[in-house]
Amino acid sequence: MRNPVDQPADNLLVSPLEIDTSKRDFMKKTATLSAAAALMSLVPPGVRSGAWAAGSDAPEKLEVKIGFIPLTDCASVAIAAEKGFDKKYGIKIIPSKEASWAGVRDKLSNGELDAAHVLYGLIYGLQLGVGGPKKDMAVLMNLNNNGQAITLNNQLKAKGVTDGPGLAKLVKAEPKEWTFAQTFPTGTHAMWLYYWMGTYGINPFQDVKVITVPPPQMVANMRVDKMDGYCVGEPWNARAIYDKIGFTAATSQDIWTDHPEKVLGTTLEFVQKYPNTARAMVAAILDASKYIDVMTNRPEVGKIIAGKSYVNTEYDVIEDRMQGNYDNGIGKKWKDANYMKFFNDGAVNFPYLSDGMWFLTQHKRWGLLKDHPDYLGVAKKVNQIALYKEAAAMTKTPLPKSEMRTSKLIDGVVWDGKNPKAYADGFKVKA
Repeated sequence: MRNPVDQPADNLLVSPLEIDTSKRDFMKKTATLSAAAALMSLVPPGVRSGAWAAGSDAPEKLEVKIGFIPLTDCASVAIAAEKGFDKKYGIKIIPSKEASWAGVRDKLSNGELDAAHVLYGLIYGLQLGVGGPKKDMAVLMNLNNNGQAITLNNQLKAKGVTDGPGLAKLVKAEPKEWTFAQTFPTGTHAMWLYYWMGTYGINPFQDVKVITVPPPQMVANMRVDKMDGYCVGEPWNARAIYDKIGFTAATSQDIWTDHPEKVLGTTLEFVQKYPNTARAMVAAILDASKYIDVMTNRPEVGKIIAGKSYVNTEYDVIEDRMQGNYDNGIGKKWKDANYMKFFNDGAVNFPYLSDGMWFLTQHKRWGLLKDHPDYLGVAKKVNQIALYKEAAAMTKTPLPKSEMRTSKLIDGVVWDGKNPKAYADGFKVKA
């Protein structure tokens, strides 16, 4: 076939249909540019003049589709979109409700989602090819601390079990297929459940059966006695109490106070292709996080995320634990100082290298990784600290003094990221 430029002149005549198509394309492009200009006019001049990537700080992608699972801790993504914090930074966040973490994993990997409210350990699992095809991933920021829990079936209470030591005693005394659920094999809920069990001498891979169940399906499965317990985010622990089928045996903040939980995750490819857009997402969600952590705003936030577009449950189920008011369903009520936090003066959101490394140590502990990875090297590649710092500067968010932090977990063992190999190998109960 000849190149079009070599064709006779009469073959280069343009039909009326082609003229109309070209006109429509021109008008469409003009409208898109106008929309972009309108969005960018809302960005503060100081931000616009930052000259970040390729001589411009303007978002390369104006609309971003961010996936989420129906959980209370999707709030910062929801509020960034619902309250218009995204517009300030020249983007439009489109929240996308997803059915399971496996679905989020697949859609992140293939580009159907630009980013997601996602389990910290899921991102690290993908980075190393555990729990999904290996792919270079990115943690842009942490979304929340605390606020998950371990729920046990009321039938265990009838056997005298109300806590970890009681469960360990029962499992040893009555060997059978005790079944517990987490939400994704490399995710946060699996790690909290395993760590809690291991603390009391229960090996989750030998002494009990562990299955994977999407968060919104936990309560329904417990109601029909398909499980003896589960670990999940709110409101599905409070919902079990509300429905009188289970009780809270432990909160995740009991296991690790101010632990990392969900992150804003994406692929490394997305960050490299759209750095300004990624930065704008972090800035918008930082502003939303600040808003949520003003406690007088929480009733409004709770009502928004309780709606059908998000969690789709009664506001009463979300309200108390959002406010730090806990009832374990078996007679204990308390005001928890370590309730679910979204900002905490920036302490929540910084993507600490040691947090990412901790998940790798647990993946190694439980046999999900055969060999020790380059713990620090992986964390430095995945956690986008430089980009986060730029967004923090845009939003006047305080930064910590170090990229590592020190924590003492429920078993008294201190994690500081200094010797991850020894830490991972040092647990008595492991795979």
